Amino acid sequence: MSPPVASACRPESQPTHCFSVHGMVEPGLMPRVVELFARRGLVPSSWISRVIGQEITIDVQMAGLDAEAAHHIARCLRQIVAVDVVLVSTKQ
Repeated sequence: MSPPVASACRPESQPTHCFSVHGMVEPGLMPRVVELFARRGLVPSSWISRVIGQEITIDVQMAGLDAEAAHHIARCLRQIVAVDVVLVSTKQ
């Protein structure tokens, strides 16, 4: 098993990647999203989900993740069934 993707540096010195996942309300969507982080040995620093009508928005923040890993996770999120849009931003 490979080591976690998060940098060995202190998370405060690394940017925080923010993922905003928008999709259809479906019971299996949240477990599939968190699985992408869990299988890399990562625990998101923040997770907020909201359901409005037939749409769910999941906002995930991951501190200490390198840019390459963040882009890979975003690509994987976009491939999940029921996901319509994935937005990614970075904050210091």
